[in-house]
Amino acid sequence: MSEVSTMTVDVDFTRGVEKHRHELRVHCYRLLGSFDEAEDLVQETFLRAWRGRDTFEGRSSFRAWLYRIATNACLDAIARRPAPTPTDTPAVEVPWIQPYPDALLDQAAGPDAEAVARETIELAYLVALQHLPAKQRAVLVLRDVLGWPATETAALLDDTVPAVNSALQRARGTLRKHLPERRAEWSTEASAREKAVLRRFVEATESCDPAALAAVLREDAVWSMPPQPELYRGRDTLIELWTPIMVGPEAFGEWRALPVWANRQPAVAGYAKRPGRDVYEPVALDVLRVEDGVITEVTTFPSAVFAWFDLPATL
Repeated sequence: MSEVSTMTVDVDFTRGVEKHRHELRVHCYRLLGSFDEAEDLVQETFLRAWRGRDTFEGRSSFRAWLYRIATNACLDAIARRPAPTPTDTPAVEVPWIQPYPDALLDQAAGPDAEAVARETIELAYLVALQHLPAKQRAVLVLRDVLGWPATETAALLDDTVPAVNSALQRARGTLRKHLPERRAEWSTEASAREKAVLRRFVEATESCDPAALAAVLREDAVWSMPPQPELYRGRDTLIELWTPIMVGPEAFGEWRALPVWANRQPAVAGYAKRPGRDVYEPVALDVLRVEDGVITEVTTFPSAVFAWFDLPATL
């Protein structure tokens, strides 16, 4: 093959894999629960695909071939994860969970990919998925989320159709046990009530008003800060913990809060202008779960995630 022909093949291959980048990143994210790892595994997928490009025989679509490589790369990554450490205190179930910007979820939709549905990407669903054994997790995502037939799923996983069907039934049962109660009643799209709650949370944050924050929380609200292991329950407990950073001698200072969306859920990027500073600096991203017009869960992520959302470094 001539040098020009080789270059043409290389360019065509690169273009072919790149057009699937966004949907493969979402696929890896579902399996792993980590945005950072998903980014790395997409790169690993492309590297494996490049090295094995001569083995693609066209028996399946190019997209299916990439999904096979990505899924196996994720299964390898899951196998390398250390076992969780037991704790005597209430702890975050999945400390490696990370948020996924809605703007990037929208990019995952294309001619070969369905729009990313909220019920398959919200944090509660992602956390529940992480409780499944790796192969069951892959089967459930391929069958119930992506809608692949049992025959194609079995071929991708080098398994039999009966084995895939059995794994799917077990996975569905385990998933139901780990999903929050009444999840089936949640709205599948952003509602006016949810947007109103987001506005109230932003206003309460910027006014440093613990009472206003308490008014928008359900009595049994939960707060977590992955990767920190601690889990806090109860509105009074949360307000007691939050108050010192808003008012009093140890307060962070003035606050600004920018509304964003992550995992098809409302979220708030918090910035604080500390005493003696001239700018508002990033503090944390709060992802909210809203039910019946109140917040039932707040998951707080460190400011390192701001870059994923194209948020400003300072205000």
